[in-house]
Amino acid sequence: MVPARNRSSRTDDGALGWRLQKILAAAGLSSRRDAERWIREGRVAVNGRVVRELGARADPASDVITVDGQPIPRDPPRRTYVVYKPRGFVTTTRDPHARKTVLDLIPERERLFPIGRLDAASEGLLLLTNDGELAHRLLHPSFEVPRTYRVSVDGAVDRTALVELRAGVVVGGRRLARCNVKILDRARARTLVELTLFEGRKRQIRTMMRTVGHPVRRLVRIRFGPVSLGRLRPGEWRTLRREERRALERMLQRAGIARGLGRQPRSRSRRVERART
Repeated sequence: MVPARNRSSRTDDGALGWRLQKILAAAGLSSRRDAERWIREGRVAVNGRVVRELGARADPASDVITVDGQPIPRDPPRRTYVVYKPRGFVTTTRDPHARKTVLDLIPERERLFPIGRLDAASEGLLLLTNDGELAHRLLHPSFEVPRTYRVSVDGAVDRTALVELRAGVVVGGRRLARCNVKILDRARARTLVELTLFEGRKRQIRTMMRTVGHPVRRLVRIRFGPVSLGRLRPGEWRTLRREERRALERMLQRAGIARGLGRQPRSRSRRVERART
């Protein structure tokens, strides 16, 4: 829901109005990260004046806010879908190389964007939404939302590799965050493992497994927080269930309280997941 305020109201930090990127995300137009890019590109205007400053604020109840000359929608219905992304599809809203995007999987041509990333060679669970605030909270690194993957790799993964993965693989002099890993099936030529990450970095799993000597053959994300892939097959999708939405909210609330963040994260990096794991 677009935050409604009058001009005399103030946010928690005492400033008037809401940051533009938050308003655009709340209107279901984009994630906050994309909204910031739109502002820098000069695509956003308030009362007819183009705004390029990321700290700019506005009042959605009284200001006229436009993107590419079009007024932002007020109180759009919130929609989130669970999608099984097949291999070969890119996780973006549009692709300059005319490749198939994950939005091609949803027949309703509404304004949606992905929560997080999977690279073209990876597959599995992806959330598509028009709820920018939900996306922002799920991807903020402070909440450490778990992502679980089933990964087939070359060779027989041994105890040494497992210890290294659980401790955090060192790549380029930097130790990656911890992960949970267990072996599901092992043979001489390949191993099937289940990995759970609490951060998202570009091609992280492929990098980790290659570093410990076991390149990835196939990578499938099977769970994102409390939401699981279930019986979906490649290319299929369904609407996020009400109980799943509630489970996500409870998870975020617990994580926020544990870290002293309240409902919205306020500290650490403003990065969102850029992972094409």
